[in-house]
Amino acid sequence: MSNILSVIVIFCVLAVMVGSLLLLIWCQKDKMGKEEGESMGHTFDGIEEINNPLPKWWSYMFVLTIVFGVGYLALYPGMGNFAGLLNWTSANKQVVNLEQSREQAEAARAEGATARVQYDREVAAADDHFGPIFQAFAARSIEDLAQDEDAKKIGQRLFLQNCSQCHGSDAKGSRGFPDLTDGGWLYGGDPQTIKTTILNGRRGMMPPKGGLPITDEEIPALAEYVLSLSGRDHDASQLAAGQAAFMKGCFACHGMDGKGNPLLGAPNLTDDAWVYGGSRGYIIESITNGRAGVMPAWKDLLGEDKVHLITAYVYSLSADSTGSAEAAE
Repeated sequence: MSNILSVIVIFCVLAVMVGSLLLLIWCQKDKMGKEEGESMGHTFDGIEEINNPLPKWWSYMFVLTIVFGVGYLALYPGMGNFAGLLNWTSANKQVVNLEQSREQAEAARAEGATARVQYDREVAAADDHFGPIFQAFAARSIEDLAQDEDAKKIGQRLFLQNCSQCHGSDAKGSRGFPDLTDGGWLYGGDPQTIKTTILNGRRGMMPPKGGLPITDEEIPALAEYVLSLSGRDHDASQLAAGQAAFMKGCFACHGMDGKGNPLLGAPNLTDDAWVYGGSRGYIIESITNGRAGVMPAWKDLLGEDKVHLITAYVYSLSADSTGSAEAAE
């Protein structure tokens, strides 16, 4: 907040408090020139208005409220850039990167119950309480946890808090974000690969036209050939031209049979899993403009123990009832 805006905020807060106090003092005075208990000369529906002062209890409560407000604003932040005498804050508002956040969290852990930042203090307390629980789960295999209902519930909650913004609360994704329930995996669906993906993130990129000497005129035919690979309706008359365009270099990533390459994160073009849409229009758009997808790394933010539980939950979504890796690959 700028200094000018801070001054305006402080002025407005103090003006309201002082104005409230002056209003109370003004209301305590007899402004009508009548004795206490004397009729004000107003009667309505049989009720006569009497000149009575404000109730003492109400006036005292009003004064206590003002005193409380002054004390609160002196101790805690609430007036512009003034940080309060306790130097307390709800969160690290000046943190601009994850490294600074970790440093502040460690400082809060060292300070314990006297930590200045409330959020860091609560996170440190939560880590101390729940850390051993996560460690116990992390000592078990992902396949085992994928069949443990309690572990999956915890993993689901962690997923909803951190992953659902992109993949959806049902983990079925949306355009540009993979469906985690269909068994189609760009980088492989075995437990360790899923965990590696979550820990370190992924960066997938297909350049426009695959970075190949494919002309604009060849793109429609290439799209028809891609449609044919997954058994979709296509124009058979363009297959030969489309296959020729594909053989200019698309096979280097997607394979000669179009089944992709998990080592490169190249998608399988023969199934029905399309991250960016599998219609003719979307396929043409993907070929023409390319695609660039980034999944952030969660290792530093969540820690390996929590990622272990999320992995078990995600693995359970596409693995069979026995938790076999083959069902998720």
